[in-house]
Amino acid sequence: MQKDIENWYASWFNTPFYHILYKDRDHLEASIFMDNLTAFLKLPSGSEILDLACGKGRHARYLNKLGFHVTGVDLSPESIAYAKRYENPSLHFEEHDMCLPYPKKFDAVFNLFTSFGYFDSEEDNLRTIKAIREELKPNGFGVIDFMNAEFVKNNMIPEDSKSIDGIDFKIERFFDQGHIFKNISFDHQGTAYSFTERVMALELNDFKDYFNQANVQLKYCFGDYDLNPFNEELSERLILIFRL
Repeated sequence: MQKDIENWYASWFNTPFYHILYKDRDHLEASIFMDNLTAFLKLPSGSEILDLACGKGRHARYLNKLGFHVTGVDLSPESIAYAKRYENPSLHFEEHDMCLPYPKKFDAVFNLFTSFGYFDSEEDNLRTIKAIREELKPNGFGVIDFMNAEFVKNNMIPEDSKSIDGIDFKIERFFDQGHIFKNISFDHQGTAYSFTERVMALELNDFKDYFNQANVQLKYCFGDYDLNPFNEELSERLILIFRL
């Protein structure tokens, strides 16, 4: 069963197989990042945060435990249905397209774990930055946690496999025409499945161009979850903090 590459994220993210493959993501690493980020931004307890493309809400739930009022939004109905189990008066989840402004203002908007650059056009990337601008209160912070595309290209593992919950996932990675691709294939109950993830290999200058067009200012740039300075060759992450 091959899914069309166009809007691949809408179908792949909403399958149970996506959540099986990525269920072992490092929650400790995520919590350390949120501790470091909220301390650096000096966000007081009770601040309102939008977790944009929140998935099943692991970052949003942790931020809520830290004392923040958090709204998590995602395009995947399955992810939001799961996340809603954890709702409380200061934690809310909702289906939403991040290209469109959410109808509320926040002290900070977080877009985490390379949840950007999936779109088919540059315009949708810019629309997302503009949407974040509209979602920020005066003096609010926008944060994009993206991969360091140069590091990923230089350290790419072309092929590997993972066996999780009785499913053998074969994973192939490659770079082509400005995108980083990941082909994922497996069999389940006699049916062959194949999905392709595709993310634009955006670099720091690409984001600077988006920020200029969206009329927001890049304030800080970090290269890992400990908030060390960004190095194009050595950093694994590209963490961008901007303001109006």
